[in-house]
Amino acid sequence: GAPFSPAISFAGGAAAAAYAAKRGYMQSGFDYHNAKDIAFALGTKPDVLAVGGVFGILGYWLTVISATFAMPYDHIAMGVVLSALFHRLILGYDVIGKVRGKGILDMTPFEREEMRTADGSAPGGGAVADGGTVNRLAVEPWLPHQYEWGNVAAMGAVAGIFGGYIAMATGSAFLAFGISAASLLFLNLGVERIPVTHHMTLPAGTAALAFTAGGSQGSAAVALLVAGVFGLACGLFGELFQRIFYAHGDTHWDPPAAAIVFGTFLVFVLYAVGVFPDSSWVATLGI
Repeated sequence: GAPFSPAISFAGGAAAAAYAAKRGYMQSGFDYHNAKDIAFALGTKPDVLAVGGVFGILGYWLTVISATFAMPYDHIAMGVVLSALFHRLILGYDVIGKVRGKGILDMTPFEREEMRTADGSAPGGGAVADGGTVNRLAVEPWLPHQYEWGNVAAMGAVAGIFGGYIAMATGSAFLAFGISAASLLFLNLGVERIPVTHHMTLPAGTAALAFTAGGSQGSAAVALLVAGVFGLACGLFGELFQRIFYAHGDTHWDPPAAAIVFGTFLVFVLYAVGVFPDSSWVATLGI
């Protein structure tokens, strides 16, 4: 139900962590800025809970607005994306952050374990408020085990085929997404190298169903190929998003949510131009 919507509980929690870190409440020992430690329990401080609640309400209305106008993307994922943008703007964080290395897409400072010394222009992530004295890595990839382009592409293609197969076998675009999301339990329990794939399987399963709607679009093998391409594309888009909006910033801005918005919007585009006979569950602006 609504309280467990990612646009409400997840996005609200990310905003609460951003606020708690800004106030210097968090001493989580996280390797990155504490605002990115969204699995850290924030306790019972009324102001932290209020910020989370307010952003939960915001996420709800962002989802309602998208649904009201039948916007052609995953409404919940867009709520997560926009909520993170708003919490950075409202709480005084940079939208992108200070870029280090050879460019915004360069992850080699992380590979060299280069550090940034906290000063006025590079806030620390420790127990003190913004601008503290704790060193941080110069670049902070969203998933240290899943950021190389080739690895992400291979994982995306395989996860996409898996998502497409499950969708065609069951008629549900969401079952493979659920399996992917459930696997995140292991990541949160400390199994560090578990792949994150829910942003690959959901668009891929949706694309497979949209492509095969009515049984008029060729073989299942072609549909699996379409799903694999969608998984690959969404994986790479998520990686591109994290390199721009996560790795140099101070708060959590969810790359999977952005990739799901991208993938589901692409399903709509291919439906609108006549490549797909249907858009599956993705809204179509009344087309």
